[in-house]
Parts: sequence; C-alpha cells; structure tokens
Amino acid sequence: MGHVHNGTPAGVLGAEGWHSPWSGANGGNRPEAVKPPGGRIVIRRSADPDGPAPIRTPSEIGAFVRGAKEGKADFLLS
Repeated sequence: MGHVHNGTPAGVLGAEGWHSPWSGANGGNRPEAVKPPGGRIVIRRSADPDGPAPIRTPSEIGAFVRGAKEGKADFLLS
C-alpha cells in the first residue's frame, strides 16, 4: 500500500473493507470509512470512491461522534 497520507486518493486503499453506517442515506452519496493497518481511520465519499480521503485518529473520530451524539454538530444541519 505504501505511505498513506491525509488526502491520499481513497482508490489506493482498494475496494474492500469500507463501511457506511449511513447506508442508503442521501441517494447513495454518503461517507464511508475503513480502518487500515496502523490504527488510523480513513473516510471517503461513496459517490467519489477514488477521491481524496481524510485520515483521522480513533480519538479524533471518537470526539466527533461523541460531540454529534450530544448535539454539538447540529449547527452543521442549519
């Protein structure tokens, strides 16, 4: 796989292992995530599976999910 950095094209990571807890949302244009070796989490848009992929640590994803559950990301919806 070589060096994977923030913004690496998601297609470099292959098609296997991507998951979307939001299956069916937004007409098929939804975030998908994979956790390759090394522990980081890679995110891509399902509508652009070869596009740039942000890479985050588990603690960054955890903080976002916890904040979203607490309503702290609601401003993104208005």
